[in-house]
Amino acid sequence: MYSLKEAWIKMHGTVPFPGWDGKLYCAETDAAITYRANITRGYMAAYTFTLILEGSLTIVYNGHEIALRPNDLYYYSPGMSVAIVSASSDYHGICLLADEETTLRIPSARDLVSLAYTPVVQLHEPKVTLAIDAAGRLAGRMREIVALLHSSHIYREEILLLLYAVFLLDLQGAQEQAIRTHTVPHRTEEIFFGFMRLLPRHFADHHDIGFYASQLNITPDYLSRIVRRVAGRTVVDYINQLLVMEATYLLSTSTLSISQIADRLQFADTPSFSKFFSRLIGQSPKAYREKAMETAPESRASLRSSELVMWPMGE
Repeated sequence: MYSLKEAWIKMHGTVPFPGWDGKLYCAETDAAITYRANITRGYMAAYTFTLILEGSLTIVYNGHEIALRPNDLYYYSPGMSVAIVSASSDYHGICLLADEETTLRIPSARDLVSLAYTPVVQLHEPKVTLAIDAAGRLAGRMREIVALLHSSHIYREEILLLLYAVFLLDLQGAQEQAIRTHTVPHRTEEIFFGFMRLLPRHFADHHDIGFYASQLNITPDYLSRIVRRVAGRTVVDYINQLLVMEATYLLSTSTLSISQIADRLQFADTPSFSKFFSRLIGQSPKAYREKAMETAPESRASLRSSELVMWPMGE
């Protein structure tokens, strides 16, 4: 998947400002800017938090349309299959983006996975509607980050991380206030969060439930029941989705041969990988690559909702 810096360049053609380290970025956004996110097709190893300020935005998540309106906060987590399908002409939001690999090294960001997935667990969708004062406070925090990003402060990087930590704490408080009903037992929630922490780092090397269960010190059957209860999907659904996303990303953006991609994703051989890919995507890796080369994102000014490629989150 793209790092945040790679994804930004893919969407915008260049970095937002000289010397940007790709760890953190925040900016106000409109409909035209938001549609560019579809170019990455979800292949982004980053967390994003988008607060809707005006207008409306419609996304497709897990096969379902979700409408976002003022004071809604939308979460994107690495590997999440989401597409922007429409935005009102007056849409205006503010978006904070944090690279996964770098921000998870920050002590204050260790609970980022839990924070990002709590709405999915409790509300079955990646959004939460905030109280007006909480939304205003978070918008203020995000604008502080915007201002500092474009400053020449000698301790800019250090202060940015501190502001990011404060934003996460404010967000956690606002989220707990917004999600008042806690229907999922704490132990169940923690196991699910643990699985989601492990998945992006190990899906390419471990395709079996047993590995993730052993890392969490539970049985495979128990992990399977937990994930299905919380998300309505199986562990295999999650693993397969990330394998497919990484495979399509590599086929579209790299010069690796199909056999090299099969080897990188730890398939027994190329025919096994081709059979897996064809079953989930409906065409062979070779056919997919040829089509991707013909319709490369760089050759299109924009993506219409009817052209979006969606990877199912599971039935």
